[in-house]
Amino acid sequence: MGLSIGNVAKRVGISVDTVRFYEKKGLLPLAPRRESGYRDYPEDTVRRLRFIRNAREIGFTLDEIQGLLSLGSDGDSACWEAQKLASEKLSEVREKIRCLRSMEEALVSLVDSCDASDESLCPILDLLDNLHGRP
Repeated sequence: MGLSIGNVAKRVGISVDTVRFYEKKGLLPLAPRRESGYRDYPEDTVRRLRFIRNAREIGFTLDEIQGLLSLGSDGDSACWEAQKLASEKLSEVREKIRCLRSMEEALVSLVDSCDASDESLCPILDLLDNLHGRP
């Protein structure tokens, strides 16, 4: 006998709704039903859901995870493809970090330019009001 959806979710640390969501998205095969009508999840479901959860935590999208799951363990070609996908994700993450650092610098500059005791003019509000609204 397999696992109930509640047991699977608890072992992975996700909600029952998340398990159902991944089933609907095709990331998780539908488990067979017991005579009672409840699904009977095989033990391997826990491993697959942990894989999905871990991949989500490091930034992979559901489509990218589907690609990773489809690789299986076909030796060198699967490893090469997984490395390619991870390298692409790493490039995306580095670009996001670069953008966030730029945003941080702009915000630090705005905050440093503000003299909150001078209520007649707020350079932050003035800049935001006129940043892209100039004719």
